[in-house]
Amino acid sequence: MQRMSDAYDPPRDPITILQDDAHLLAVVKPAGLLSVPGRGPDLADCLMARLAPVFPGILLVHRLDRDTSGVMVFALTPHAQRALSMEFECRRAKKTYAARVAGILEPRSGTVDLPLTVDWPNRPRQMVCHDTGRPAQTDWKVISHGDGETCVRLTPHTGRTHQLRVHMLALGHVILGDTIYATGPARDHPRLMLHAEELRINHPETGHGLRLRAPAPF
Repeated sequence: MQRMSDAYDPPRDPITILQDDAHLLAVVKPAGLLSVPGRGPDLADCLMARLAPVFPGILLVHRLDRDTSGVMVFALTPHAQRALSMEFECRRAKKTYAARVAGILEPRSGTVDLPLTVDWPNRPRQMVCHDTGRPAQTDWKVISHGDGETCVRLTPHTGRTHQLRVHMLALGHVILGDTIYATGPARDHPRLMLHAEELRINHPETGHGLRLRAPAPF
C-alpha cells in the first residue's frame, strides 16, 4: 500500500470544483496532493499547478497540508486575494474539519487551548510549548463512536501548523493515518483521516456569505 510518507506520488483524479466566478475559485483538494509546489522538480506537481492552465490568474489565499483533503478557495483577481486573505487573517473565515481519531473520545465536546511551536530537532513536527508556543484553540464535537475509534468534528479558531493533529494527539486521540504523529495500529491507514469539510467566508466582491462544503470521503 502506498504511504503518504513515501516518495511523492500524488493522485491523478480530476479536481472537483465547488464554485467558479470572476473573483474566486473553490475546489476540493484530494489527499496526497500539495497545495503549492515544494522544493525541487519532484515536488512541482500541486493543486495550483493543475488549476493554472484553466484559471491562469489564480492566486493563493490559504493552504492545506499535503495529506489533508477538502475545501480550498483561491482568488482570481488581486482585489479578491486581498479581501479573502483578510477573511483568514481577521478570523472571519470559519473552517470545519471532519476527522477519525484513535480511541473513544469523551466527553462529547470540548475545547483544546494549548500553545504550539515547531519541534526544531524533529521538523516538521510541531509540539505544545507553554513558554514559546503561539496561542492555538480548537473546538471538538463527537459525531459517532466506532470500533475503538471516534468520528469528530473539529473547528479551529487559529491556524497554526499541524494544529488539529497536535491538539488531538495532546488529548490522547491521535488522528488515524497520521504518519508524523501516530504510532502502531493508528498509523496503519491508507491516508490521513482529516478532511476540511466546510469553509464559510464572505464573497470578496458582493460581501455575501458563502458556505462551501464537501463531505468527508471516509
